[in-house]
Amino acid sequence: MLKSKLASKLVPYVPGEQPKGGKVIKLNTNENPYPPSPKSVAEVSSFDFSRMRLYPDPTAEALREAIAEVEGVRKENVFVGNGSDEVLSLAFAAFFDGESAPVLFPDVTYSFYKVFCSLYKINYAEIAVKDDFTVDVEDYIGKDLSGIVLANPNAPTAISLEDSAFCRLAEAYPDKVIIIDEAYVDFSKYPSFVSLTKKYENVLVVKTFSKSRSLAGGRCGYAIGSAELISTLRAVKDCFNSYTVNTLTATMARASVLDVDYFDLCIEKIKRTRARLVSELNALGYILTDSDANFVFAKHPTMSGKEVQNALREKGVIVRRFDSPRIADYLRITIGTEEDTDSLVEILKTL
Repeated sequence: MLKSKLASKLVPYVPGEQPKGGKVIKLNTNENPYPPSPKSVAEVSSFDFSRMRLYPDPTAEALREAIAEVEGVRKENVFVGNGSDEVLSLAFAAFFDGESAPVLFPDVTYSFYKVFCSLYKINYAEIAVKDDFTVDVEDYIGKDLSGIVLANPNAPTAISLEDSAFCRLAEAYPDKVIIIDEAYVDFSKYPSFVSLTKKYENVLVVKTFSKSRSLAGGRCGYAIGSAELISTLRAVKDCFNSYTVNTLTATMARASVLDVDYFDLCIEKIKRTRARLVSELNALGYILTDSDANFVFAKHPTMSGKEVQNALREKGVIVRRFDSPRIADYLRITIGTEEDTDSLVEILKTL
């Protein structure tokens, strides 16, 4: 056999479809419908490409300083990586022991968490969300565990928790790491919980440049936490790859994070379009969660999720559906431009 026992047992994460040709409206992977910051693009125009012959800064110090400035922390509290997926993967390796009690996360959440556990041979247990897909942190209290991971807003449900919920967990398990995956927090009615990392040394917040900052193709994510957590992450990272963020991406990401005005503009546009789409779907009788992200989680009142997904695909609109029993009839629909929303709604009216 040419592969290890571990590799033979892995069930890889399945990413959203990336169409190769033809004209489609792509609403399946929660990308930002607007281009990156003009200041970020300008950095590319003036970039000295002779720098690419050299290895990048292994600590991405200039980018970390910019993130620290905007987030209100010290650079020692910032870790950067090749997208938030890599940051999360390194965090699982750094803080969860495969031989101890399980790490806990919801049964309906980002499916990469289970993949990380299988890769690192980490025990895990899924805590069932409520019938309305909300997470009740009391279900996580009093457990034998090695840590907790919660996406906030959760994916694919788009539902958020208040900070008091995370305070409850952080105080209940002071010697366990609580990871808050904030890939979609910039679209939420709640602020980022970065402030909790100053109060609780066991809280790690993970963010991405892929959603709100339109740099999914650049691959950059980061974590904020205590100096001890960040130091541990860096040690694990250097056992995999010292140079996880390339020079060009780090340059663009730095300009992007400092361009607060453009960031705010795009976020407000997406929120307005989200409100409009929710209103249109409600008028059509769809069943919706309380979306707090850059996507909606919607179910047709009579048709199956697969039927609606296929009908949209026939009209050139791609949305995401997860073939899992509790959510198989729900569609995760990314918030696109106003024009994308016009087309989507007109098609949905014909079903």
